[in-house]
Parts: sequence; C-alpha cells; structure tokens
Amino acid sequence: MSLVLDPAAQDLLFREARTANTFTDEPVTDEQVQAIYDLVKYGPTAFNQSPLRITLVRSPEARERLVKHMAEGNQPKTAAAPLVAILSADNEFHEELPQLFPHFPQAKDAFFSERPVREGAAALNAAMQAAYFIVGVRAAGLAAGPMTGLDFEGVRKEFLDDDHTPLMVVNIGRPGPGAWFPRSPRLAYDQVVTTV
Repeated sequence: MSLVLDPAAQDLLFREARTANTFTDEPVTDEQVQAIYDLVKYGPTAFNQSPLRITLVRSPEARERLVKHMAEGNQPKTAAAPLVAILSADNEFHEELPQLFPHFPQAKDAFFSERPVREGAAALNAAMQAAYFIVGVRAAGLAAGPMTGLDFEGVRKEFLDDDHTPLMVVNIGRPGPGAWFPRSPRLAYDQVVTTV
C-alpha cells in the first residue's frame, strides 16, 4: 500500500529533509512563523494539553546571550541563522486545560495537581509538539537545525522562568552553502517493528 501524501511532499517533509548547519541571510518573517504554528498546533497531545512554548530570538542582544549557552560546535550556526527558536515545556500547562479540554475541565485538578506529574507530561507532550514544529518548518519550505547541545539551565535562567523547561534550540532559515552533512544510516523496518 502506498502513502496518500504526494511523493514530493514526502520528500520535503522526510526523505530529503535534513538538519541544516548553514543558512542564507534571507529573513524568516513573523508571518511565516505564524503560518507554521497555525499548522502544527493541530498535532495531538494528551488531554490536548499543548505544553510547547516557543521563544523567538531575533535581536542581536538576545542572540549574543543565547550563543554563549550553546555548545562550542553549535555557536557559529546559532549566531548566523536568520531566526532561532527556543522550544520549552510549560510545566503550568494545566492552567489552560479548562479552555483546551472543555468537555472535562476537571482534568486540571484530577490529573495534574502535582508538579512532578505535570513536569513529566509536559516534557513528553512538548517533545511531540517540537517534532511537529520541525516538520512544520519544513512544510514552509524552510530548513530546521534542532540542537540539544546547550547549557539547559543557563538557557532557562537567561530566557525562561522556573515554570518552563527548555527542550531544544532550533535554527531556522533557508539552507546555505554546505548546509548538509552526509545522511546517516537508518534502521530497517524489521529492526524496529515487532508484531506480537
């Protein structure tokens, strides 16, 4: 059985998509980011909790503050990318549940009254949303460079607060010269899928 999605779209989102390491200087507009969010917000999360929060780093001053928290190998590309997003998990997402999960507003207190439970749920569901975000960047015809080589606590203190846990930093833009490393191997279907 073949996929319903057009092969060109499959290539854009998956087969030809790579982590970009260089970018052109073409700006990424607020309208593009809004279009990406308006698409990826429909990706499912448990209880529709939607804990992902996105901090866009645009100003030179903020960029300088971020670069110092990146691993050495990630600093030049973070400094040069047209747009950088800090993706984080909102550990107080449950405050929005009466709006986001209106058919069972009690979920806020019934399931998420304790902070450790919220932190676990937020981390898992925001990570899923981060993946949707990366695919959304690709759907916009842009390249994403997600990175976890960073000082997480430094980024949290510099840009967030105690209620937000950074997950990754994503460089966004049009790929520049030499943007791609050679594609690494992938596991075969029978190495991943087990039928029981």
